[in-house]
Amino acid sequence: QVQLVESGGGLVQAGGSLRLSCVASGRTVNRYTIGWFRQAPGKEREFVAAANWDGGSTSGADSVKGRFTISRDNAKYTVSLQMSNLKPEDTAVYYCAADGPFTLSRSPSDYDYWGQGTQVTVSS
Repeated sequence: QVQLVESGGGLVQAGGSLRLSCVASGRTVNRYTIGWFRQAPGKEREFVAAANWDGGSTSGADSVKGRFTISRDNAKYTVSLQMSNLKPEDTAVYYCAADGPFTLSRSPSDYDYWGQGTQVTVSS
């Protein structure tokens, strides 16, 4: 089992940047793919990006390609999401989640463990 804690959310103007962090408890973090998802009010939770167990393979949603970058440092049990050129439509609660080590699933139902989320608000 792994516990996940997100941080780094906040209020930023359009065009600005934020860096989200997901810290995993335990020494087994390198057994998991870590994904980032987001959920805006009234909308379904949607995939943002994922990195496999060693960060050697990553995947990102088309809506964030070229703006968001996922990376991980297993020695620090941390997976980061660097977000640049933020847009008002990026406003949502952002969650990190853990899945099997080799998958890069985009489906929230495939992820077994979830953090509590961090709010990102982008003003126009």
